[in-house]
Amino acid sequence: MRSLKQQLLFLVIGPLLLLSISTTFIIGIHMKDRAELAAITKAKSDLATGEAIIDLMYPGPWEVRDGVLYKGGVKINNNFIPVDFIANLTGDTVTIFLGDTRVSTTVRNKNGERAIGTKVSDIVATTVLKYGQEYLGEANVVGEYYQTAYKPIRNQQGNIIGMLYVGISKKFSNQMIRNSLITLVIISGGLTLLVALGAWYFTQQVIIGPLQKITMGTREVASGYLGNKLEIKSQNEIGELAAAFNQMVEGLQRLALQISKATGNAGNGAEGNLPDENGKKQSPGFNTEKADVEDELPKGLNEVTLRQILAFLESKDIAMSAEEVGEGVNLTRVTARRYLEYLEKNGHVEVELKYGTVGRPVKLYKKIS
Repeated sequence: MRSLKQQLLFLVIGPLLLLSISTTFIIGIHMKDRAELAAITKAKSDLATGEAIIDLMYPGPWEVRDGVLYKGGVKINNNFIPVDFIANLTGDTVTIFLGDTRVSTTVRNKNGERAIGTKVSDIVATTVLKYGQEYLGEANVVGEYYQTAYKPIRNQQGNIIGMLYVGISKKFSNQMIRNSLITLVIISGGLTLLVALGAWYFTQQVIIGPLQKITMGTREVASGYLGNKLEIKSQNEIGELAAAFNQMVEGLQRLALQISKATGNAGNGAEGNLPDENGKKQSPGFNTEKADVEDELPKGLNEVTLRQILAFLESKDIAMSAEEVGEGVNLTRVTARRYLEYLEKNGHVEVELKYGTVGRPVKLYKKIS
C-alpha cells in the first residue's frame, strides 16, 4: 500500500515526467527538420558560391575534349585546386562531374583516397543529367549520407556535360542534434528534479508533517494521554482538522477533570481510600497528600495515564527505560519520560543508571514496592 506522500509525489512527478518526455520528443523532431532545412539552404548557397569561384578562377566555357573536362581551357580532370579551395572556404565536400563520373573531388573512399572515377546515384543522375534540374536533399555519397546540392554543367551550346556538387555530412548535423537533445534532456531532468524536491518539501511540511502530528496526537488520546494541543497554523483543511482536534482534546480534558473531581469527592468516605501510616488518605495505586490528585499533576499529565504507567511497572516488576514503558502503554518516549520523572520526584519509582559502551547512561525506572 502506497503512502499518501508517495501518491501525492506520483501525481505531481508523473505528469511532469510525461510532459518532459513528450516535449523532448517533439522538440527533437522539430530540431531535426530545422537542421535538415538549414543544411539544404547552406548547400544551395555554397553551390552558387562554388560556381562563382570556379568562373573567377577559370574564365571561359565548360567543354569536353577527348573525354576530358575543361573550364576556360584549363583541364579539370584530377585538378583539385578549385574543389579544395571551395571545400576549405565552405567546410563542405565538393565534386566536379564529367557526366555521372567524378573527375575532381574532395570526397574520399574507405582507403582515404579521393573517389575519382566513382559514379553518382541513379536518382541524382536522372534529376540533374536527364531533366536538367537542381537536386537538393539527402543523397548517398560513396557510402555516406550527405545533405547535398547538385546542378548541371552546360557547354556553350547549352548541352549538359557534367555536374557540380557540394554536400554537408549527415554525421555532423546528427551530432549537433544529438548534443542539443542531450543538453535538453539534462535541463529537463534538472528542472524535474527541482520540482520533485519542491513537491516533496511541500507535501512533507504542509500535508504529511501536520497529518503525522494529528495521528500521533490521536493515538495518545486513545491511550489516555490528554496532553498538549497541536501547534499547527496551516490555513487550510488540515489546519481546520487540527483546530477540531484541539477542541476535542479541550473537551476531553474538561470531562476528565470533572470525572476525577467527582470520583475523588465520592471516594473520600469510601473504604477503598484507607489512611496511610501518617493518617492521610491513600488513593488506589499510589499515595498522595491531597484527595484531588488531578490538582497536583503538572500541566499535560493526567491521573488515568499515571495510574496506567504505575500498573504497567508493577506488572513487570523490573527496571525499564522510558522507551520501553512508552511502548508498553502506547505513549511516545518523551511523554512516558515526563510521567516517570514526575513519579520519581514524588517517590513512587526508583531509578537506576545503565551504562553502555558509548553515549550517556540510560535511566531505568522501577516501581517502589
